[in-house]
Amino acid sequence: MKELIEFIAKSLVDHPEQVIISEEVEEDGTLLIKLAATPEDMGRIIGKQGRTAKAMRTLLNAKATRENKRASLQIVE
Repeated sequence: MKELIEFIAKSLVDHPEQVIISEEVEEDGTLLIKLAATPEDMGRIIGKQGRTAKAMRTLLNAKATRENKRASLQIVE
């Protein structure tokens, strides 16, 4: 799942080498994926009215559901 978010994020930004993605497993078993990028690229990752971020979360949840898991995306500024 980390690879999916990494591919999408790096495709959107001007500085793909500065995209940082980390994974954590929370106490309830949910996989938390944290996404960080340069301040200039945050607008592209979030999108107008958060549409791009919402779409990435939707894709992540669809993939997690297929694998009988739970996942969430946190965009770190």
